[in-house]
Amino acid sequence: MKVLVEGSARGTVLKSEMPINFLGAVDKKTGVITDRNHDLYGKSVKDSILVFPSGAGSSVGAYTIYALKSGGSAPAGMICRKADLTVATGCAVAGIPLRILDSDRFDAIKTGQQLLLDTA
Repeated sequence: MKVLVEGSARGTVLKSEMPINFLGAVDKKTGVITDRNHDLYGKSVKDSILVFPSGAGSSVGAYTIYALKSGGSAPAGMICRKADLTVATGCAVAGIPLRILDSDRFDAIKTGQQLLLDTA
């Protein structure tokens, strides 16, 4: 378990088994996943504890994470299996708590469960 961005967040888990390309797959105004090939297609990340393996794609995705936060459509917190620069930078700039979990802990988290993400 590794903390990349400190903070505390509570919310309902929204979990994906697929990496997320924040620039190409997330509407930065609404937080809705717009990529028809993604397992979270049509779902909103707003106020969730977003759990996904890693980020994918352009480093500009960090701006999308910041835009989500600025517009009130960001996840409350994020949990990943693998650290990547785009997600870490976006969460750091936006002040969204981010934790990296090993595979066993990651796999134990399920969509719909209530979770307190406290990195302190």
